[in-house]
Amino acid sequence: MIRLLLICFVSCVVLGSSEQTEKKSEVIEEEPLSHLEDQHDHDHDQDHDQDHEHGALLEPDGARSFNQLAPEESITQLAILVDRIDADKDDFISEDELKIWIQNVQRNYTNGQVEDRWKDFDTDEDGLISWDEYKNVSYGSYMDDPLTKEDVNIPQMLQEERRFRAADTDADLKLHKLEFNAFLHPENFHHMRDVVVQETIDDFDKNGDGSIDVNEFMDELFPPGNDDNDSDLMEKQRQDFLEEKDMNKDGKVDKQELMELMFPANHDAADSEAKHLLKESDTNQDGKLTKSEILDNHKLFVESQVTNYGEAVVPHDEL
Repeated sequence: MIRLLLICFVSCVVLGSSEQTEKKSEVIEEEPLSHLEDQHDHDHDQDHDQDHEHGALLEPDGARSFNQLAPEESITQLAILVDRIDADKDDFISEDELKIWIQNVQRNYTNGQVEDRWKDFDTDEDGLISWDEYKNVSYGSYMDDPLTKEDVNIPQMLQEERRFRAADTDADLKLHKLEFNAFLHPENFHHMRDVVVQETIDDFDKNGDGSIDVNEFMDELFPPGNDDNDSDLMEKQRQDFLEEKDMNKDGKVDKQELMELMFPANHDAADSEAKHLLKESDTNQDGKLTKSEILDNHKLFVESQVTNYGEAVVPHDEL
C-alpha cells in the first residue's frame, strides 16, 4: 500500500449500538481507486500468516500463490488464468479484458484483507471497529507491560490514529467495513490522499520542516556509512530528485509536489498496467494477446497486477 507508493515516489518520479451500526451502513460508499497492492505496514501485525491472508490462488482447497510455485507449474496455472481473463471467449485477451481483470483482482484482494483483519479488531463483535479497539489490539499489550511500554512506537501510533480519523468519514471514532478498507488501503481512496502524502513526508522529513530535501531523500535511500551504497546509482537518484521530483527547483519536494508525483492527474493504475503488459507481450502488434504470447512472457505476467504480483487471491465465481 503506502510502502509501494513510497517506492513509486522513489523510483518512478517517484463501534457502538445496533442503531449506530445501522447508521454506518447508510453512509454513501466511495468507489475505491484501482491501485497497487498494499499490506498494512504495522510492526505489531507482522505475525499475520500471509499465505492465509491471500488464500488459494486457483485451487479451491489450496493456499499457494504464484510466487510459491515451480516455474512449470506457474505456467500451467497462468494458462488456466488466461482462460478466465478471456471474458468473451474469443481466444484473445484485449486491453479492456486485462484492465477489468486487474481491477477485480485488486478489489477482491483488498476486500479480502478487510474480512481477514476484521475479526481481529472488532473485539466486541458489534459490526464496527472503534479506535480504542484497534489501539488496544495493536498496542495494548505493549503499553500495559512496564517492560515493553518504552518500546511502543508512539509516532507510529499517532500516525495511525490520524489515518483512522481520516478514514472515519462521520467522525464517530468507529469504522464500518468500507471505512476500514480506507484505513488499510488509503491509497485507493481520494479522500485519503492527504494522509498518504503526509505519511510519506514523515518517513523522509528529519528536520521537521514539512518537506523532503535532497539530503533527506538520499540519506533514506542510501544510509550514510553503508558499504553497499552504489555511487553511480546514488548520483542517478540525486539528479532525478533535483531534475524531476523537485518541480519548482527549490531543493526540496513539498506536499503539493509529492501529491502530483504519487497521484498523477488522470492516472489509472489498472489501465496503465494493462497497456504496459500489452505493449511488452504483443509480438505481432495486432493490439491483443494470445495465450501463447502471454505464456511466452509468463514471468512478466506472474509478477504483475494480473496476479497481484503473484500473491493475491484470484477470485472464482466473482469474475
